[in-house]
Amino acid sequence: MKTTISVLIVLVSFSIYSQQKNKSKPFSASGKTVTVYTTADSTKLRLALTDKLVFSPSKQPLESEICVFVDPKKTFQTFMGIGGAITDASAEVFAKLTKDKQQELINAYYDKEKGIGYSLARTTIHSSDFSSDSYTYIKEGDAALKTFNIDHDRQYRVPMLKEALKTAGGKLLIYASPWSPPAFMKSNNNMLKGGTLLPEFYQSWANYYTKFIKAYEKEGIPIWGLTLQNEPMAVQSWESCIFTAEAERDFLKNYLGPTMKKEALGDKKIMVWDHNRDLMNQRANVIFSDPEAAKYAWGMGFHWYESWSGGTPMFENVRKVQEVYPTKNLLFTEGCVERFDAKKYQFWANGERYGISMINDFNNGTVGWTDWNILLDQNGGPNHVGNFCFAPIHADINTGELIYTPSYYYIGHFSKFIRPDAKRVSTAVSRSSMLSTSFLNTDGKMITVVMNQSDKTITYNLIIDSEETMIVIPAHAIQTLVY
Repeated sequence: MKTTISVLIVLVSFSIYSQQKNKSKPFSASGKTVTVYTTADSTKLRLALTDKLVFSPSKQPLESEICVFVDPKKTFQTFMGIGGAITDASAEVFAKLTKDKQQELINAYYDKEKGIGYSLARTTIHSSDFSSDSYTYIKEGDAALKTFNIDHDRQYRVPMLKEALKTAGGKLLIYASPWSPPAFMKSNNNMLKGGTLLPEFYQSWANYYTKFIKAYEKEGIPIWGLTLQNEPMAVQSWESCIFTAEAERDFLKNYLGPTMKKEALGDKKIMVWDHNRDLMNQRANVIFSDPEAAKYAWGMGFHWYESWSGGTPMFENVRKVQEVYPTKNLLFTEGCVERFDAKKYQFWANGERYGISMINDFNNGTVGWTDWNILLDQNGGPNHVGNFCFAPIHADINTGELIYTPSYYYIGHFSKFIRPDAKRVSTAVSRSSMLSTSFLNTDGKMITVVMNQSDKTITYNLIIDSEETMIVIPAHAIQTLVY
């Protein structure tokens, strides 16, 4: 009996020791080196290593000093990833590139060392405006979905997704969004220009999502999740469909959610809304306050186009949803710079728009961020309704050249360094001309992104607990600090 008790004491003691030994230590800046990467306007600096600094004991900052304060003891949401959409347009342009340029493009996005390490990807359920034409996966009128097939996607989109997945080391969370049900399922009998889903086709349309997921997974492309409807409150000249908050709630809880579960796809993540920040709070209130609907919703997707006409981005709405529904996840699902103009490839404000949005969205509780098309041609397309836009990288099909815009580098300051499962860390700045966010990676590396929106070079102090270092950031620049 004594022997048994002794063995138990040893085992318990060893278990406690192991837990204490394996418990991660609080982050400390003491003795650490800060590696600085910079991208700046009117320079050749693009994700360039510009400095290596060391921390020293800090002192009370003066009112005249500019500071970035990081508190490693205060952590928030777990980071999921950053990526972009592989649309028909992106895949069609990609197919026209030489093999060398195709590899360059894929590496530029999905390779952590050679590129910026994307870990998220969005794609479409049949056509969107960024397709060369409108199409579905069934013959018109086939409510039973007997003719369902993804042959269209096998030509361009599926091969590109496979290349991205391979280069990302198989670690690419892919989610899908529909722009419109087939025309016969809608009130306006048209995939374009809004309309609503007819009640008699609710079940058929719910089945359509599951058919898509299974078809893609049969191709070796795992689908992590989906959004219920792209931009459900927009009547567009392209594929679109209107869902009121109540209609989306009821379709989710009575059709899509139960159908996904019945088809053994209950582990797939479903996001609601997938539209702008302006109305996201009302949508959250209607859907997330209904327990039967909320149980099927992983979270909410949102876009940035509420500021398209020069208005102010409504970042506070993101925070308010997070505060009221802390168990639901927030994912930025689409943003791009509209009104394509080839003369503005290097227009710096386009990149800054990304940096401003990403920092504010993350600081307000967003877990991941997805850009729109990863690649477009020299015309900002193809797009079957002339809705041409910018992408971080364009390809001139006539010359075969890849054109990297400031947006690519601004996104890269986040995606290349902040890795999935990182924790956001409390960060604050002492001047409104500066923006910053920080994440602690699982390998113990702290990543702080700093933006200077002003016309002047700024010297600032990075202060962590009782340690600090002084850093210089050029005008209209973004820096990533790794320490």
